Amino acid sequence: MIKVMLVDDHAVLRDGLKNILEMANDLTVVCEAVSGDEALLKLKKCDPDIVLMDINMPNTDGITVTEIIKKKYPNIKIVILTMYNHDEYFMSAIRVGADGYLLKDAPSEQVVEAIRQVAKGESVIHPSMTKKLLTFHQQSQEKPKGNQLTEREKEVLMCLVEGLSNKEIAERLFISDKTVKIHVSKVFKKLNVKSRSQVVIHAVQNQLVPLPPSS
Repeated sequence: MIKVMLVDDHAVLRDGLKNILEMANDLTVVCEAVSGDEALLKLKKCDPDIVLMDINMPNTDGITVTEIIKKKYPNIKIVILTMYNHDEYFMSAIRVGADGYLLKDAPSEQVVEAIRQVAKGESVIHPSMTKKLLTFHQQSQEKPKGNQLTEREKEVLMCLVEGLSNKEIAERLFISDKTVKIHVSKVFKKLNVKSRSQVVIHAVQNQLVPLPPSS
């Protein structure tokens, strides 16, 4: 059973999420919090596997709480669930260790499946947020800093972060689909990731892609 903690200051949303999650036979909501500070107080007692975390809350915000939890309880997985699709929130959340970033307009079944994937060690990012990284690449001529990757693998990595399919990567780089699959496999192995979502998170956290300037 996957134990989930809900952290959001809107009671209606928490109630709705709880009902949705507990309809799944492998999920249970072990506790709730209306603020970041309350979440930190309840965390040890509740002992959740995954925290669904809002960003904008009274007192301590969700990104700051995520950073604190990840430092103190690194085994706890955190999925940001927010209405904000701003670049700075997304990048900040990923940099402090969030395991996923979903928007509140995501279908309920997508949220449930995201929790399952994160529980298995994978990472989940809302598709619209992945596409936003394309803007950052276009604004900078920097190359990825993954020294273990070949130049071609770095190009493939950039394409993966942009959310391109294997076919689209092949067309952009003028190589075959089979060659793309080989490069993608090598990138996954060298970066020690298992999914495209993990590639994005790894690339952001390790500064393998250009980041927006600090405000």
